[in-house]
Amino acid sequence: MALEKPVVAAVLDPVRDPAAKLRHIDACLTAAVEYTRSAGFERFEFVNEALPELSLAGLDLSASLAGKRLRAPLMIAPMTGGTARGQLINRRLAAVAERFGLAFGVGSQRVALESPERAEYFRVRDVAPTIPVFANLGAAQFARSYGATEARRAVEMIGADVLFVHFNALQEAVQGGDRDFRDVARRLAQLCRELTAEGIPVFAREVCFGISGATARRLADCGVAGIDCSGAGGTSWAKVEAWCAGTERGRELGLKFGEWGIPTSEAIVEVREALPAIPLIASGGLRSGIDLAKAIALGADVGAMARPFLLAANAGQEAIVRLVEDVLEELRICMFATGSASVVELRGKLRPVDRPAQATGHGARP
Repeated sequence: MALEKPVVAAVLDPVRDPAAKLRHIDACLTAAVEYTRSAGFERFEFVNEALPELSLAGLDLSASLAGKRLRAPLMIAPMTGGTARGQLINRRLAAVAERFGLAFGVGSQRVALESPERAEYFRVRDVAPTIPVFANLGAAQFARSYGATEARRAVEMIGADVLFVHFNALQEAVQGGDRDFRDVARRLAQLCRELTAEGIPVFAREVCFGISGATARRLADCGVAGIDCSGAGGTSWAKVEAWCAGTERGRELGLKFGEWGIPTSEAIVEVREALPAIPLIASGGLRSGIDLAKAIALGADVGAMARPFLLAANAGQEAIVRLVEDVLEELRICMFATGSASVVELRGKLRPVDRPAQATGHGARP
């Protein structure tokens, strides 16, 4: 699909140019920014239980995240903020998250730290007083100059329970933004020590390119309290940057890396094998309650969605409610039809889908 859009600045800078965040929203509303390959959930199928001995109405969908209870293992992933339009989207989403007892995250708050008058566009606590809310800052800023002071300000700004530090090296490289990530692990470890001592958990998250098992162990060594492995298969932020690029060269660069990343299903398995006990959020290409159920069965504690919620929020509050109801109903049916009384009982109830052997130079692969 062609990426047709108005000419914009060569490099998006949401701090100096508030319209940059609006262009990101517009980009994410187009199907052109999606990966053509999948998150990999179709490679697995549930083992049907013909004798479940359960009542669908009595299933336990509850989960916990960052020490807080969720009524369902679903998160509305970080997307936006910093503009009046972003504020409207966040408040619609946060209110529905509160209604259903879900987790919620805001987009990067760097713009509000550097332009304090924009902090109000991130605040949602008045419509979401009880659910876990995640603040959000970029790893590149911590590599360069940010520390615990800026992190505290982000958390206090929105009354957050947790801080997300998002890792988006590929996006920054394609965008022409922050390209120096040297010393980020040491700075992250220092941040985790300081915030953990103050009772503020730090979670690490990718933005769509996936976290490997080896990287997950490095993040755990830095002291993160949880991980969002956010893999390939949903919105590609390389394609978003291609859509927003102001030059043909920028568009071409974004498209060349548009399919980069570890599929979400693989990232879940790798991170869970590397870190059996760490709280794990899975995002990237979850498009239904069946995908959510598979993500949990593969090892995630909570599944998160972004673009489906953005599309719903753009349509209105009731569209968000319908989306959540549909996702949770599909999750319940997966649980019921696999004999899972609780979400954790979904673990181990998937099997790989058989695929024909592929010919190699050494004969058919088993």
